[in-house]
Amino acid sequence: MKRKDFYLVALIGFLVGWLVALPAANIGVAITPKFFFVSVLGFTLFAPFALWILHLLSKRWDVFEQFGKFAAVGTLNTLLDLGVLNLLMLLTNLASGYPFMGFKAISFLAATTNSYFWNKFWTFGNQIPVTAKEYLRFAFFTLGGVVINVTVASIVVNVIGAPHSISLKLWANIGALCGVFAGFLWNFLSYKLVVFKKYDKPILN
Repeated sequence: MKRKDFYLVALIGFLVGWLVALPAANIGVAITPKFFFVSVLGFTLFAPFALWILHLLSKRWDVFEQFGKFAAVGTLNTLLDLGVLNLLMLLTNLASGYPFMGFKAISFLAATTNSYFWNKFWTFGNQIPVTAKEYLRFAFFTLGGVVINVTVASIVVNVIGAPHSISLKLWANIGALCGVFAGFLWNFLSYKLVVFKKYDKPILN
């Protein structure tokens, strides 16, 4: 683990601290300067601490360090996903039905594009520039993640439906998180075992 890894994960925490405001605002949380201060500072400090803990665990199980980076990138992707989704809902005031499915697909694709570059150059790292073949391979497995993510989220939102005590916008976010978790394991295994399998040395040292 290099010092730059902690700088990068702190950057991720900083971005997450800002992005969390979009879903929070959409479900009715008051967004104040204090909210931003606590969110940004909290995530910026917590991210390096969490990575350090996983680094210690990696001394016994090697996969923990790589998984820690993937989890940090995954957290950023999740908030980017939710941020885009909630921005679209805020702009249209729509939070269910076919529009929700379209919004969810757009937000997930934005997050996975971000995921490609972070995971390629940091989590699984390699010295080789982006190639069409690699990106297409990534896109193929990501498409599986899109299907899993959007399907699970849409089942929660449109089939199960929001309980009477929960607003549609809050339930839409719960459904989105269910989709994220369902796709998380698929993405980690497919990226590690197939897409970036031959690379084991990070470029950002």
